[in-house]
Amino acid sequence: MAVGARSGHGEPEDRPEQLAEPPVGSAGSAAETPSAGAYAATKDHTVERPDSEPDDDGASNERKQRSFWKELPLLIGIALLLALLIKTFLVQAFSIPSDSMQDTLQRGDRVLVDKLTPWFGAEPERGEVVVFHDPGGWLDSTEAPEPNVAQKFLSFIGLMPSSEEKDLIKRVVAVGGDTVECKKGESVQVNGKALDEKSYIFPGNTACDDEPFGPIKVPEGRIWVMGDHRQNSLDSRYHQELPGHGTVSTDEVVGRAIVIAWPLDRLATLPVPDTFDQQGLNAAAVATAAAPPVLGVAGALPLVFWRRRRLTGGRTAG
Repeated sequence: MAVGARSGHGEPEDRPEQLAEPPVGSAGSAAETPSAGAYAATKDHTVERPDSEPDDDGASNERKQRSFWKELPLLIGIALLLALLIKTFLVQAFSIPSDSMQDTLQRGDRVLVDKLTPWFGAEPERGEVVVFHDPGGWLDSTEAPEPNVAQKFLSFIGLMPSSEEKDLIKRVVAVGGDTVECKKGESVQVNGKALDEKSYIFPGNTACDDEPFGPIKVPEGRIWVMGDHRQNSLDSRYHQELPGHGTVSTDEVVGRAIVIAWPLDRLATLPVPDTFDQQGLNAAAVATAAAPPVLGVAGALPLVFWRRRRLTGGRTAG
């Protein structure tokens, strides 16, 4: 047997690629096999980062923070737009500046006013508490405080009441077509029906002893308003010398006050008192409004019958 002969003649010879591989096993050798997390060199000598390596958490959080600050102006803009739309078409806050509506409303209360229903043609009804623009001459002697820039902005978007607009808040007592009157020592009467005002009139007040009035026929499209604190309210009674004779056009009505929103310990709704739902109150107004057409028809009937008889008689004689 020849010395140096290889055993295992069936094993394949080493390929050139295998010969080019770096030796393995020498301590401290620089040709060690790369670990799984290291960068790998491709055939064209470019360096690629393994897809399995996770992103840095700090960089991800920084991108999220930058994204939030970029979106914040947009969110603020949308919120302001919604507030403006709500103020214009839905509800608006108003502050009570006087004691004329005590005890129903106190000075400093904030009420929310429904501005939506008037857009659909709803008219103020008896017993509702409404906010309306000064019809002219009601607040001439009242000086409004000069608002600052912040107050102007907040009132513009509806988060604060406007201090520049001259608005009033009273209770609707009579509407167009009603006849309203009040004699000293008596109750307010609407269409001949006495109102029971104990549930809302200020304790100790009389219905109208300080300023009796009427009877007054309220024109169509107008309302007669009075404060719940009768002896401390310059309402319709005190402006009869002005155009409208104390009545307010429904076009000047901003909307109905529906709830006391602030302070929270006075949170409450503002319903219509039961006395305005008494039987016969509306019927009298309807009958009065319907009287002219009924009288017109009644007056026309004899003329129609007379003409028919004349035409019939003429045809018979011919």
